[in-house]
Amino acid sequence: MAEPPSPPTGYRLLLPSDWVQIPLRQGDAEQAVRDIVASAFARVPAEVPRDKLTPLRLELERRLLAVVGDARRAEALELYLPMRLAGEVNLGASIVVSEARLPARPGAKGEGRHPSDPAEVAVQLISGDGGTGIDLSSGEVDGALAVRRERIAPADPERGAGSATRRVDYLVSVPRDPTRWFVAAFSTIGGGDPKDDLADALVEWFDALMTTFRWSWT
Repeated sequence: MAEPPSPPTGYRLLLPSDWVQIPLRQGDAEQAVRDIVASAFARVPAEVPRDKLTPLRLELERRLLAVVGDARRAEALELYLPMRLAGEVNLGASIVVSEARLPARPGAKGEGRHPSDPAEVAVQLISGDGGTGIDLSSGEVDGALAVRRERIAPADPERGAGSATRRVDYLVSVPRDPTRWFVAAFSTIGGGDPKDDLADALVEWFDALMTTFRWSWT
């Protein structure tokens, strides 16, 4: 099938049903968080004392609203969070979707500015590691050039990050628009150690999830 002549207008990911999407540019994200928390705690057995649940509910709401605030400051488009049934493990993970725009590069002999070539950008990203402990590789996501970046981010209590996190970013060039890159940023604390078996399993899951990514044109 021939590629449409215009850039895609959206994307699709086959997320499990227990992950919820919080749009950050449309609707009321804060109310969405409160609804998610209310739904999660509504499944708690009735015999559990309410006075013990209230502090937990308020703390979960505070943390989710902080995640929303961070994502908004980063000008993200959507936030995805895993919400498990009561009694199951609640994964300390998130996916933030955003868009990056690249400045145009100067043309030859004063010919104005031209869009940066995605292949050149990918090469610059991969060659710019400089021994910082970032794992970089390139490939394709739904036919588009992509760069995968993995790293350990240290704890930052001043910004509400009390634990180190394992982070994996996919930067995908947008077809028919070399100035735009789609960014899917995954973050997890694992089981308390970003290098433990749970963190490894979640990173493998996110890599598998990105194989379901598809552009959409409407």
